[in-house]
Amino acid sequence: MTGPVAPSAWREVIRHHRWMPLILIADDHPLFREALRGAIHRLLPDAELREAEDADGLYGMVDDAPDADLLLLDLTMPGVQGLSALVHLRARHPQLPVVMVSAREEPALMRRALDHGAMGFIPKSADATAIGTALRTVLEGGRWAPEAALRATPVADASERDIARRVSELTPQQFRVLQMLATGLLNKQIAYDLGVSEATIKAHMTAILRKLGASNRTQAVLLAGKLAVDPDSVEAPPEEAE
Repeated sequence: MTGPVAPSAWREVIRHHRWMPLILIADDHPLFREALRGAIHRLLPDAELREAEDADGLYGMVDDAPDADLLLLDLTMPGVQGLSALVHLRARHPQLPVVMVSAREEPALMRRALDHGAMGFIPKSADATAIGTALRTVLEGGRWAPEAALRATPVADASERDIARRVSELTPQQFRVLQMLATGLLNKQIAYDLGVSEATIKAHMTAILRKLGASNRTQAVLLAGKLAVDPDSVEAPPEEAE
């Protein structure tokens, strides 16, 4: 871990410069959002906080505040699809530091998040002191995660890195369609939910297959599933009727 500034010195810097950072929180658990708010306000009393509790809220929030100082992102929030959201956000907003938060604490999983561009990983079991240290470290430009994750050998193999590169090339709408496809929705259901025609979704699907190097929707989901928290548990979507 990068050596953090002492809390008292950090607070003095903030007080002297009147820094009011904007921090984004995306987590579907109200109690953990409350815990994060408390940790942030103890460290940065003047910080502006914005919150989202689902994937749609997350992407809208980030698009509205692309110059935020930090995003705290729940790894398993519904609709986020594991590390795919991290990869997508890093491609769309490379200037935005992203720290993953999760109840999953396997060193290999935390290391995968770091390999895909996360600036930190905060286990949900972390106490207020550890959360504060993580926030200070990342806001200073460093990287923070439990020592076991930082010491771990990079986990993401060549095929996982390749699919991450391909996913990063999707437009926001194509990425959203892919995420909805991964939940098992058919084209007509996706079209209805997005308020567009089925022909538009088919056009998006053609582009998604081309960019992912997939021959059909099942292969696309399985390829993108390499970025899931548990890739072996990814299920193929239902087939479309011709």
